[in-house]
Amino acid sequence: MTVSDKLSGISRRDLFKLAGQYGMSSTLLAAGSIGGLVTLPSLAAAAESTYTKRYAKEAKVTLKFGAAGFNARNLLIERAGCLEFARDLESRTDGEIRVEFIGDNQICGQLSCVEKTQNGIVDIYAASTQNSAGGAPYLNVLDYAYVFPGRAAQYHFMYSPESNAILREPLEKRHGLKFLFSHCELRGLQMGQSFADKPTVTKLDELFGTKNRVTGTQLGRIAMQLLNLNPVPVAWEETLDALKTGLIDGAETWASAVAYANMAPVVSQSVDLRFFCGTEHTAMSAKVFDGLDGHLQDAVMESSYLAQVHVQAANEAALVKTVGYSDPQLPDTIFAQNDVRTAFMADEQIKLAEEMCSPEYNPEPWAQWRERINKWAGGIDTYADLHRVAREVPADMKPENVEPRRWWKA
Repeated sequence: MTVSDKLSGISRRDLFKLAGQYGMSSTLLAAGSIGGLVTLPSLAAAAESTYTKRYAKEAKVTLKFGAAGFNARNLLIERAGCLEFARDLESRTDGEIRVEFIGDNQICGQLSCVEKTQNGIVDIYAASTQNSAGGAPYLNVLDYAYVFPGRAAQYHFMYSPESNAILREPLEKRHGLKFLFSHCELRGLQMGQSFADKPTVTKLDELFGTKNRVTGTQLGRIAMQLLNLNPVPVAWEETLDALKTGLIDGAETWASAVAYANMAPVVSQSVDLRFFCGTEHTAMSAKVFDGLDGHLQDAVMESSYLAQVHVQAANEAALVKTVGYSDPQLPDTIFAQNDVRTAFMADEQIKLAEEMCSPEYNPEPWAQWRERINKWAGGIDTYADLHRVAREVPADMKPENVEPRRWWKA
């Protein structure tokens, strides 16, 4: 059974009918907790049970969680940890905190969730750091080209106490956001139908001159320009149509994003360029966090840690078993069903790309933004520090083998 089949027995109408009875958060939390095929009777029973537990006593704090386009179905494809975090936080606080989970772009989207959190419309949000960089420019700090050799390096950084000075504290000070946890992949190029009849990409120069969607990250745009990939700003919600109509040749994003956003039918090749971060993060209003009692703040941090550990294991499994991001691909994965070929570039091609566009080999195009980010971070050399921390684990380390740590503790 594929993940896309898991909720196939539940119509959108039935889902909203249950949500009208038990609330959308209880319904989605219930759906995320059911293993195997979800039927309407099983979902109704789980939603009722979840509702009863959640409303057994009055909550002291209700947190509104704007989760962009995520829902119980696609969070089983890209394992971003949103529902696990909400479920654990409610349980850990014995109902003192209640999380109102609002996904499916109902309250905010990839580009707007960050600003709606800053403006107090939502308390917590989930979106990519790259899409959120428009409203919180410090998030560009993660997007230096080839600063992370692999996903293991990304997870190692997220767990590292050094992530506080490099990422979390400047983000909180400058933008009022508390970075809680993140999924970790590295961005490649997801090529549309113009590459369907072409051989699987094996060399970097086969991508030169193509026109590709770029997110809100300024640093990502620098990398694409240096690689002759013609970045074109396209909103995430419009990317599928742009790939379908040929407005763009490809899009810079990661594999599980293609799968969860139903882009697989219009993507022909997923090219593993790994040139900068793909981080679907969850963050919280620092003002709201600071307003919580101490024991509730502790609970938020512990639930964030649990979500980070969950994401690390679950997304690595889902990449292979659900998305089909492997060579050879497993049958019945989303990529296999939609004839999306995986194009894993040879090490020498990745090295060539790194030498063309990374600050280590080509520092001048990055100098202005690097200086700006360093100033925002209080004068540290953010690229040098990131580069060092990212190389504290072997480049070929399996991401699931990175040791979890509570990053807020020395």
